[in-house]
Amino acid sequence: IDHGFRLPSAFDNRPFRFEETEKYMHNVVFTSATPRNYEYDVSEQIVEQIIRPTGLVDPKIDVRGTDGQITDLVSEINQRVSKGERVLVTTITKKSAEMLSDYLLEMNIKSIYLHHEVDTLDRIEILRELRLGKYDVVVGINLLREGLDLPEVALVAILDADKEGFLRSKGSLIQLMGRASRNVHGSVILYADNLTGSMKEAITENNRRRRIQQEYNEKHGIKPATIRKEIRSIVETLMQIEPKEEEKIEVPDDLTSQDILYVIDDLKEKMAEAAGALDFEKAALYRDKIKELEKLVETR
Repeated sequence: IDHGFRLPSAFDNRPFRFEETEKYMHNVVFTSATPRNYEYDVSEQIVEQIIRPTGLVDPKIDVRGTDGQITDLVSEINQRVSKGERVLVTTITKKSAEMLSDYLLEMNIKSIYLHHEVDTLDRIEILRELRLGKYDVVVGINLLREGLDLPEVALVAILDADKEGFLRSKGSLIQLMGRASRNVHGSVILYADNLTGSMKEAITENNRRRRIQQEYNEKHGIKPATIRKEIRSIVETLMQIEPKEEEKIEVPDDLTSQDILYVIDDLKEKMAEAAGALDFEKAALYRDKIKELEKLVETR
């Protein structure tokens, strides 16, 4: 606007800044597994959901030095594998994750490196194969964004736990630790030479929740049990969904065969995005239209 590329009216056609949005926020409910200071500061009431229906408690945490950490990690992995359990390992850098994954393979441990270049559907399939036992270990950098719900995972190993930053902040550490809370034998190992402020806060919060959960279970005679969750592939999930008639995707009839192939490629990308977001109904819409168009191409 200042340089003449936009009219002053453009001010009225832009998204609000957050502080502007706040003026219209009156009755708001914030829902978060790891609320930040903002939510605590503006909230008049805080309600915590700490008790789980399954009786599961937050994992036991162990802090260990980095001297000999890989040898120690391999030993811990082998213990879990012998019991039919799975392991998640997170590092700070891509190089260290790749090297660790390769080393574990050399040690005859079925591991795979999960990185940002893995396609959405492939990522979901890898996590499914971890549950099935094709892999025993998944090594990654940012395992926060996976939305992981893996009952078979009994150990989360966090390397470079004392390297302060987003991936090792209090909130991130709590989320990483929570990946082991679906299994009754869940535990977390933090490999570090120093106890950072984020580590102290995360461990304190984890232990506070664990204590409340244990006291509740003891009071009510609840015996914790690992979550039992069906393992299905994306394809199996999609095949069980029937799209509603009014939601069917329409494609113009006058398209050439080449145009249809372009549309199919576009729909495949959208199906992958929808499946990655666990919106299987929308993914099923794209699936059906892809099948329909593929048959149409064959007849031309």
